[in-house]
Order: sequence, then structure tokens, then C-alpha cells
Amino acid sequence: MSIQRILIVDDSPTERYYLTDILVKNGFTVSTAENGEEAISKIKADKPELILMDVVMPGANGFQVTRSIARDPDLANVPIIICSSKNQETDRIWGIRQGARDYLVKPVDPSLLLEKIAALG
Repeated sequence: MSIQRILIVDDSPTERYYLTDILVKNGFTVSTAENGEEAISKIKADKPELILMDVVMPGANGFQVTRSIARDPDLANVPIIICSSKNQETDRIWGIRQGARDYLVKPVDPSLLLEKIAALG
């Protein structure tokens, strides 16, 4: 199964635009959410095949949202790649422990992002 539908969760309009642009140009269908609460409702309404998750957001942070998705039996099979400006190894390890499949540091390298998506698909 190759991944087609991707949800981008990020409170930055610039970041959402940047990631959407990369993905749409490569044939993906993209939806976006500005925070964790919006992400959860969008995931439940229209289950994406991959989630790109920011960490630092108002309300629930990306680690908390990732954990709640990973613990939900209906959503646990949706892979999450965290895309964050937090570039410490401890952040990466914590993100993976919360249930993320991968962790990319912003600014996200387009070819690396596409490579990670292909590896999941």
C-alpha cells in the first residue's frame, strides 16, 4: 500500500504551506490541521495514511497528540513522522517513544522527507 493521503499538523502557516507544496508537487493529497485538537477530529473523520506532526503548538503538543493517536486502537496503525525544530537527540528518542515512526528536524529536507514517506509506504 503506498501512501497517498497525508495530514500535516503544524501551527505555522508558513510550515504548512512549505510541506504542502513539497507533497502536492509529488502527487500526494494533503490536508492540514493547526493544532492537536483539530488533528484528532480530522484523523477520526477522514483517516489519513500518514501524519506529519509538529511538536511545539498551542494546546496539546505534538508529543501528547502522537501518544494519544498511538494509544487509540482505531488510529494506532496510522504512521506519524514528527517534524520539529527541536533538534536534540533526547527529543527524537522521546518522539519515537510516544509512537512516532520517524523524526525530522526543521527545516525539513524535501528529498529526505520523500525518502522517509517511501520507506513507510
